[in-house]
Amino acid sequence: MEFVGREDEIQELRRIRERSRTNARFTVITGRRRVGKTELVKKALGDEPYLYFYVTKKAQPELCEEFRQIVESVLHIPFPGRVERFADILKFVLNWAVEHPLTLFIDEFQDFLKVDESIIGDFAREWDDYHARVKINLVVCGSIDRLMGKIFKNDQAPLYGRNTAEFRIEPFGIPLLKDIMLRHKPDWSHEDLLALWTFTGGIARHVSLLMDEGATSMERMVEAMIRIGSPFLGEGKALLVEEFGKDYGSYFTVLSSIASGRTRRTEIEQLLGGSAGGYITKLEDEYGLIAKRQPIFEKSGNKNCVYWIKDNFLRFWFRFIWKYAYLLELRYYDELREIVIRDYKVFSGIALEGYFRAKFIGEHAYTRIGGWWDRKGENEIDLVCENEFSGQLRFYEVKRELSRFDAVQLGRKVEAFLAKNPQFKSRKFSCGSLSMDDM
Repeated sequence: MEFVGREDEIQELRRIRERSRTNARFTVITGRRRVGKTELVKKALGDEPYLYFYVTKKAQPELCEEFRQIVESVLHIPFPGRVERFADILKFVLNWAVEHPLTLFIDEFQDFLKVDESIIGDFAREWDDYHARVKINLVVCGSIDRLMGKIFKNDQAPLYGRNTAEFRIEPFGIPLLKDIMLRHKPDWSHEDLLALWTFTGGIARHVSLLMDEGATSMERMVEAMIRIGSPFLGEGKALLVEEFGKDYGSYFTVLSSIASGRTRRTEIEQLLGGSAGGYITKLEDEYGLIAKRQPIFEKSGNKNCVYWIKDNFLRFWFRFIWKYAYLLELRYYDELREIVIRDYKVFSGIALEGYFRAKFIGEHAYTRIGGWWDRKGENEIDLVCENEFSGQLRFYEVKRELSRFDAVQLGRKVEAFLAKNPQFKSRKFSCGSLSMDDM
């Protein structure tokens, strides 16, 4: 699939490059793996020669030898002698940039911590020494929030306060997903769009793989993802096993529980067979993979809460690929595809709620969006949306098919909501439904 979208980011990266011709710029780009960070930078800055260093977990001398060859190839100058420390590579490049404007792009920057933690301290020292007199456009990308935070995010971090710009690259938004569907299937349906959202959540790499396969319907997407040789089958492990280390099995159990609908802590611990508090905290705060949800306007921070997986693809992967790994070991691809298709309506119905959340956020329609439910589980409203500027308050039930919407039942739920939140009783509000017709 051709490169699409990201026009604002491309424009800003090029503006930063222009500024770097007179003053050093240091840009940090973060975002989950496969979201398209590297392709974005290459698209924005690839119209001019630049140095591209990809950090891999090799011995520092071996990594430096790779970088030395890149420097010589791009700058067309010999590097004096053998180099075994990255600090010497960086110093050489910064010396060159005193007189020659230059872009240096370092990918998977956080992996320097796994090569040798001293590299980051050396990096800070060289940058502090040179940045006031060099013409360099330094761009670094990182995929692991926990490690990038360790490098940049608090006042004890070695590179805290050095960067001059920061981007968080998010998955494709709803309008762009619609445009992609139109390019690849002019007669696309809302069912097709919902399937693309349900399975990928707008992650660039996953969208691209499906479009390149011509998988533009739910059935074709399932076939493309669940077949021999599919890159989707091992994707969850590829993304997370190294992150979690030897304890990945327990983390996977927690994520599998949430993906299967057991979203309360007691339910998760029942499946795990022990306390899940430590795993939940790290998945939420360090890895950014899950989030806690509680009824909107709830004052207590810990009661009546549930957990959800923020990434649509990982929700799908844990719900079907990891859960039924034993079928894949037996190469029962047809059987697993049947299971996905059998459960798809319920699974995509949950994703549809997230679709409308994302749609409203992209449209700046409301300032607060959330679900509401009472502690007994007797009343639940899919979306409660408030615009604090206009005073608008709206209650929505989300259904795949409009025919399943019951206005009277929603009215009773709203009455229960107002009984628990009396501050809204004097507020004008409206009720309605959201279905696939509204996508």
